[in-house]
Amino acid sequence: MFVVNVHQAKTQLSRLLARVEAGEDVVIARRGEPVARLVGCKPRSKRQADVLKGKVVIPDSFFEPLPDYELAEWEGQ
Repeated sequence: MFVVNVHQAKTQLSRLLARVEAGEDVVIARRGEPVARLVGCKPRSKRQADVLKGKVVIPDSFFEPLPDYELAEWEGQ
């Protein structure tokens, strides 16, 4: 764990992020008291655009205008 004060965190953010990416936790302190911690995030998995292809069918009626009574409900009337 690496501790820095707020001023150091503001001026050296890129360096601190590099340390976090390398697996280190960084604690940010104000007047010696810890107030925040920078930790790494799990990498997001790549999205697949066609993951639901063939599994979801949208009927043509989906694109038709809503009936007046239902439109009024959506608009809070």
